[in-house]
Amino acid sequence: MRSFTRVVMSLILGCGLVAGCSRGPSDEELAAVSYAPEPVAGWTLSTPEEHGLDADAVAELYWRAGQLETLRSLLVVKDGELVAEGYFHDGSPTYRQMVASVTKSFTGALVGIAIDRGCLAGVDEPMMTYFPELADQVQDRRKNSITIRQLLQFRAGYPWEESSEEGMAWLYGRFRPSDLIPAPLVRDPGTGWDYSNFSSHLLAVIVARACDADLMDVATESLFGPLGITPGDWITDREGYRNGHADLELSALDMARFGQLYLDGGRFQGQQVVPESWIADSWQPYTEHAWYHEVGDNFGRTAYGYQWWIIDAGPHTYYLAWGHGGQQIAVLPELDMVMVVTADPLFGDHSGGGWSVEKANLNVVADFVAGLPAS
Repeated sequence: MRSFTRVVMSLILGCGLVAGCSRGPSDEELAAVSYAPEPVAGWTLSTPEEHGLDADAVAELYWRAGQLETLRSLLVVKDGELVAEGYFHDGSPTYRQMVASVTKSFTGALVGIAIDRGCLAGVDEPMMTYFPELADQVQDRRKNSITIRQLLQFRAGYPWEESSEEGMAWLYGRFRPSDLIPAPLVRDPGTGWDYSNFSSHLLAVIVARACDADLMDVATESLFGPLGITPGDWITDREGYRNGHADLELSALDMARFGQLYLDGGRFQGQQVVPESWIADSWQPYTEHAWYHEVGDNFGRTAYGYQWWIIDAGPHTYYLAWGHGGQQIAVLPELDMVMVVTADPLFGDHSGGGWSVEKANLNVVADFVAGLPAS
């Protein structure tokens, strides 16, 4: 007999996750779903039931994930323990891939670490402090007033690159620091929100210059190393600076470690890796209704903090590191839960078809969260 929770989840999930879906899983299909995690260093394993999650609802979540054409992994961590794990298509526990704009949340963490360690003076430091060689070339004097805080909030005035052919060519042509001279501002700094890959990249350049080190070295010493994360490549711009907006390669398990770090207030094994106050600042909704498009019925309130999204789904709020193609680190403090999704990053594909696939991957998390009972 189907549990009440599974019935509710079926009504909430509907067919929004799967193009052409006209039904939910049969009892036989549901019974065939496997999501038990495999032993892995650094994680305690458990089951959903031991942490108050309905096993049928989790099985249906993984059945639906398995129908998605580009999804590669789905992890659920509850109360600090890995309770569900699944890999699809070419995904695996050791598979490292570009996590697209999830990179931005890592860049944001490195800004907070740099401030805590004294490399950066603070979020109100002017951007141009770190580009003295360009100071005499700035013609749009509004750029002299742009602060690190505004770059973090996407309120610096730089445009959303994907909104124009020129911006797309610039985005995929690889940035360089001197681009801040010709890059146009579409509004006065501090007056509104625009999704800006370039702003995130400037943050990465600023941290590297302020700490006088390659950003990968900064991250390895202060973030990846303490967490036991082994990244793959991290692509650089045309002058050798790591891309702050994208192109970091990570495994799903490494993404989960980062999400759990934020859930635990920045502490890992007794060490304060990211300042707790920085996490609180990063999760403040500085801009409400930030995103440009509708994502799904349960993907609501797209507010934006410091390189993190704030999403409402049903009775719950979660904090989201979101990357193109549907990469996700979703952190739910009220439920003590982290969910991770990796998928084909759809590099260069910003078509309607690509966006449809991305929405389906985003909604696999939002719809499941919406169906969880209120705490």
